[in-house]
Amino acid sequence: MSAAAGVGSVMIRTREEYEAYEEQWLATFAMKSRQTRGRQHPEPEDPIRTVYRRDRDRIIHSTAFRRLEYKTQVFVNHEGDYYRTRLTHSLEVAQIAISIARALRVHEDLVETVALAHDIGHPPFGHAGEHALRELMRGHGGFDHNIQGLRIVDLLEERYPQFHGLNLTWEVRESINKHRTPYEEGGFEAALDPGVSPLVEAQIADIADEIAYDNHDLDDGLTSGLLREEELRGIPLWDEARASVEVAGPLTNPEIRKYQIIRALINRQVVDLIQSTGKRLVERNIQSVQDVRACRDRLVVFSDEMLALRKPLKAFLWDHLYQHYRVVRMADKAKRFISELFALYLSKPKQLPNTTRLRIERGEPAARVVCDYIAGMTDRYCLEEYQKLFDPFEKV
Repeated sequence: MSAAAGVGSVMIRTREEYEAYEEQWLATFAMKSRQTRGRQHPEPEDPIRTVYRRDRDRIIHSTAFRRLEYKTQVFVNHEGDYYRTRLTHSLEVAQIAISIARALRVHEDLVETVALAHDIGHPPFGHAGEHALRELMRGHGGFDHNIQGLRIVDLLEERYPQFHGLNLTWEVRESINKHRTPYEEGGFEAALDPGVSPLVEAQIADIADEIAYDNHDLDDGLTSGLLREEELRGIPLWDEARASVEVAGPLTNPEIRKYQIIRALINRQVVDLIQSTGKRLVERNIQSVQDVRACRDRLVVFSDEMLALRKPLKAFLWDHLYQHYRVVRMADKAKRFISELFALYLSKPKQLPNTTRLRIERGEPAARVVCDYIAGMTDRYCLEEYQKLFDPFEKV
C-alpha cells in the first residue's frame, strides 16, 4: 500500500506526499519543507501537515493574531466598522501573496504564514502607536514591531507546557525578523542571520504588504470622505485603472466604480510584479535557496515602469491621507494615550494585572514588561484602560 493509506475509497494524502510534491513541482529556489532548519524545541512531525502548514495554524490560533481584529491601520477602531483592521489587512496581504507565490512556484504555505504573521507585533493605533513606543523605549532597548513579533512567537504566547511561545520554524521566525517595507525602519535579531538576504517567500510577503496597504488605504480614504475621487484624476496609475474598467462606458454607481478601480490597481501591480520578478530571477541565474540568500539585491521587484507609476500615487496618499488633519489628530491622541499609560504603569506597577506585575517582581526590566503589555493591547482596550485610569467618573 502506498504512503497515502486508503480509508474506504478515500485516499489520505500524508505529509511525506506533500513533501515529495514540493520537490517535484516547486521551483529550485523555493524553500522546501524538508530543508527547514527546524524548531528551537524538537517536536514529532505531524502525519498530515508540513512544517509550514503547522506554523500557519499556530499563528491563526494565537492570541496576538486574534487581537489584530481590533488593531487599526490608519483609522482608529471606533471611527467606523468599514475600515481595515490589522486582521483584515493581514488576510488581504495573504491573499495577494499566495497569488504571487503560486505564479512563481514557491512555497505557498510559507508565504501565507509570513503574511499572516507580519503584523502581530504591532501595537494599538497603527504606526502612531509604534512611534510612541519607539520614543518611550529609547534607552530601554528600543521598540520595533518585527522584533516584537518575534518576542510574541518565541516568548509571550503561552500555548504549550514544554516551552514558551509557538515554537515556529527557523524560516518563519527569520522572515518575521526581516520583514521590511519602504515605510519601516528598525533593527534585526542577530541570531537569525541578518547578514543574508531573506527568502523569496519572505520577499513576496513584504511586497504584498505594500500593495495591500497602498490600495486599501486609498479605498478607506475614499470611503471616509478624506479623499475625493476628483483629486486622483491626473495620477497616471489611477487614470489607467479607471479607463480599464470603463471601457464599455462610465460606471454610474460610485461604490461599484471605486471597487472596480481598486481591483484593477491591485491586479495591474501584481501582474507586473510577477513578470518583473520572473525576469530578474532568470537574469541573476537564481537556481537555489543559497543563490537567493547570496543575492544582495531584492529579487521580488516591480518593473521600472511600475515603480515610476506608483510614485505619484504613494505621494498623493502621504500628502492627502496620512497627513490629513483628522488623521494627524487621531495619531496625536493615540500617542498621548500610550505615553500616559506607559508613565503610569512604570511609576505604579501595582496598577498592572497580576500576571504582568509578577514579571517585574521576578526581575524582568520594568520598561520592557510595560512595553509588552501596551503593545499587546487592542485600540479598544487601550481606550478603555485610559478611561478607567484617567477619567474620575469611570469605574475601574
